[in-house]
Amino acid sequence: MQPTADFNPSKLARSLLRRSRQGALATLMAGSGDPYCSLVNIASDSDASPILLISRLALHTKNILADNRVSLMLDERAAGDPLEGARIMLAGRAEEAAGDQAGILRRRYLNAHPSAEVYVEFKDFSFFRIVPSGAHLVAGFGRIIDLTPAQFLTDVSDAEGLLKAEQGAVEHMNEDHREAMNLYATRLLGADSAEWACTGCDPDGMDMQAGSATLRLDFPERVTNGTALRKMLVRLAGEARAKEPTSP
Repeated sequence: MQPTADFNPSKLARSLLRRSRQGALATLMAGSGDPYCSLVNIASDSDASPILLISRLALHTKNILADNRVSLMLDERAAGDPLEGARIMLAGRAEEAAGDQAGILRRRYLNAHPSAEVYVEFKDFSFFRIVPSGAHLVAGFGRIIDLTPAQFLTDVSDAEGLLKAEQGAVEHMNEDHREAMNLYATRLLGADSAEWACTGCDPDGMDMQAGSATLRLDFPERVTNGTALRKMLVRLAGEARAKEPTSP
């Protein structure tokens, strides 16, 4: 089934990858090859690839170490009938991170799941990144499509400056600009007022979180370095302040 003309599957798939904090992870049982499914917490890498923090004591980790082919289902957690919400089934391989990459994944994961700080140092836990090979997006009648990684991942090949500046920007926004974060959420995205925090920035936008609620603030243009990011956030804060508050 092909999507309708007004449907942007790439944007929706990226949004699901960026906003999701939990998902159903399918692995292959070591030895038998039987399917096995488990609930996992996730975060997203700078290009939107899913990040896992999993224990070697868990069955899904033992399965991955024997055969790293996996699939991951993410959904909008829409109110009412969950089948009416959008969901994405992503296929790929789970690769264990080491060295500098592990440090990057750790930072992004803890921004999204700060409570994981209490066990992230346990010897049996490691970070894995799912390298996607494709995805199947379902978002309602006439909105079902298969996507290649190039269609839903964010290109970061020209954004080294931004990636280096990202954590400093995240901390700066959360320490000094919570008012602006709330304005982004309420006036640009139509969300309720809350203690919104920044959990990550990438060339296409910023990820925000308040408790279990998550938002994606898309940038009107790509940013690839720290200076461009600062200018974009100032610009969007100005647009938010100039916009009339949404009536309750």
